[in-house]
Amino acid sequence: MIRIFIESIRKRNAELIKAGFYYHREGLILPNTYLIDLDTLLDNAKKIKEKADENGLDIFFMTKQFGRNPYIAKKLLEIGYKGAVVVDFEEAEVMMKNNIPINNIGHLVQIPKSLVRKVLSYGVEFVTVYSLEKIKEINEVAKNLGKVQKILIKVVGENDVLYSGQLGGFKINSINELIEETKDLSNIDIAGITSFPCFLFNENEKKVKPTSNIETLLKSKEIFRAKNIDIREINMPSATSIETMESIKKYGGTQGEPGHALTGTTPNINSEEVPSIIYVSEISHNFEGLAYCYGGGCYRRGHLQKALVGTSAENYEVCGASLPSLESIDYHIGLSKECNIGDTVIMAFRTQIFVTRSKVAIIEGLSKNNPTITGIYNSLGESVV
Repeated sequence: MIRIFIESIRKRNAELIKAGFYYHREGLILPNTYLIDLDTLLDNAKKIKEKADENGLDIFFMTKQFGRNPYIAKKLLEIGYKGAVVVDFEEAEVMMKNNIPINNIGHLVQIPKSLVRKVLSYGVEFVTVYSLEKIKEINEVAKNLGKVQKILIKVVGENDVLYSGQLGGFKINSINELIEETKDLSNIDIAGITSFPCFLFNENEKKVKPTSNIETLLKSKEIFRAKNIDIREINMPSATSIETMESIKKYGGTQGEPGHALTGTTPNINSEEVPSIIYVSEISHNFEGLAYCYGGGCYRRGHLQKALVGTSAENYEVCGASLPSLESIDYHIGLSKECNIGDTVIMAFRTQIFVTRSKVAIIEGLSKNNPTITGIYNSLGESVV
């Protein structure tokens, strides 16, 4: 299945496209800007939380996809979310700076040694750990602070799905040794286990399916139980959405971490969550029969296929769109034909804004036909307007 996200936006949130054209034509946003419809994002978030509550699950929102944005994070807190999962320590610093509660840190990136005290002093619900050395570090700092820190052990099985750049954790056959090495550490609490990814979208069946990582989690829980360690939490991230809540519960999970579901950019473009984000650019130039628009916001696994090019939501054409080669910087995005220089370009794809050099513009009131830009931020959540 080809995931053409722009077609989903056209069908399900045409007003966002209209806003994208308008704000660019009026000079209110520059090219290389993501435009987020906050009304729709929060509506998605409410539905996700309702489904999680129905299934007795805790969910922690993930912000990296929409640029670690603290304004959106605070809005999520207002509708009842407990707090954030931060995938790296830089994201943790953004959340701490803005007084956003952190529920899980360390997965995907461990806390550097020099930040452990700051993070534990701030207070985090769970720390995910990959090594005995990090556990001992956390135990020592927690002891000095007079607290007991709950940790999640990342476990890894022989047949698990693993991603390059994200390798780490405790092999399942090393758990008994881990238990022995940590039995006298009084200031950590092995509260749970985690793995990633626990669910993936199946292109053929057009639905999210469990991975073998879940089997590893369940086997690991039994190993801990045999040693009288009560695993109260099983964190099952990846593809967390309305679609997966019942599956998380079915397989014994207690926690999920919605990210793409909030913006309606999960691999299943027909999911209940409505798309709430577009990428706005501008035709820079033509060369050898093709047009090129300004880049800077590309994500290689984003499934970019098409772009809308024109001057308004009533006057545009659909063009093919393609990213530069893997060894090249995304200064420009190529289009399938020549276009008028200066025309607006609207695209939609899966995002990881925190690894781009884009701006993020938040609009509110779109659902009431009264849209207003309430803030413009950089890709790391810092206000620039």
